[in-house]
Amino acid sequence: MKAELYIQAENDLGEGPLWDFKNNNLLWVDIEKKLLCISDIRKKDLLEVEFNSRLSAVALTTTANLYLLASETGIHLYDLKNRESKEIANPEKDIENNRFNDGKCDLAGRFWIGSMDMDVKSGAGSLYCLEGFNAPQRKLEHLTISNGMDWSLDKKQMYFIDTSDYEVTCFDYNVETGSICNPRRVITVPKKYGAPDGMCIDAEGMLWIAHWAGGNVSRWNPKDGKLLETVRVPAPHVTSCCFGGENLDILFITTARKGLNPQQLKDYPQSGGIFLVKPGVKGVKTNLFQIDFNRKANGSD
Repeated sequence: MKAELYIQAENDLGEGPLWDFKNNNLLWVDIEKKLLCISDIRKKDLLEVEFNSRLSAVALTTTANLYLLASETGIHLYDLKNRESKEIANPEKDIENNRFNDGKCDLAGRFWIGSMDMDVKSGAGSLYCLEGFNAPQRKLEHLTISNGMDWSLDKKQMYFIDTSDYEVTCFDYNVETGSICNPRRVITVPKKYGAPDGMCIDAEGMLWIAHWAGGNVSRWNPKDGKLLETVRVPAPHVTSCCFGGENLDILFITTARKGLNPQQLKDYPQSGGIFLVKPGVKGVKTNLFQIDFNRKANGSD
């Protein structure tokens, strides 16, 4: 399969695609340009909201027009209608040169967000879990590039990528408590495919992995670690993917221009664009961040 261009966004570092099923919008971020990008796929338009710091991930919440944003300055609630932002957590405010990277909500409405050193210092990153307005809990440490994550359909496993490892790690996951344990490797990614970056799961329980410096998105079976199929993308640096559309049958793919030399940009002029493909399988509905307003009102935000 080959992906086709959806929007030529010219993102420096497009990341974190998310399907907003409430509004039929595709959301993503351009980390380096500090943009939240929103597109109504029925109109194929593009709204770009600029911030003062690098955004790395966006999540839907249980409140209309209120989004959760992760950036180099912490985790914020963002009111799109009024264009107002409020910090709710910043667990790495004292760690110089770190920023957040990939993030996603789990099946219970917790927000999981990883961090990394902006110079890719080995072992400088962590993975946190934010539940309501409580202080984030560190779940993993000594990570290098905390990246893609998702949860199995039976709610018993969590899949996670540290890009530097070229593998997918599976944890036993407790949906009631948010605990993870018993890590084991379930997929090993050959370096010829490119570094594993963002990831999502489909309705058959298979994992779709975007490959930086690989020009593709691949589909894997986490039960036996086998590669099932590959989607070619006309951009070398493929960063992440998500399922969207009214029937959740479209795979949207983000890419980047960052790191490409002039000749590569000439050879791949659509780099930084958003791509799509209909792979013949559907995705799963986007999880929402659960906001506990009672906890906030009691002053524990």
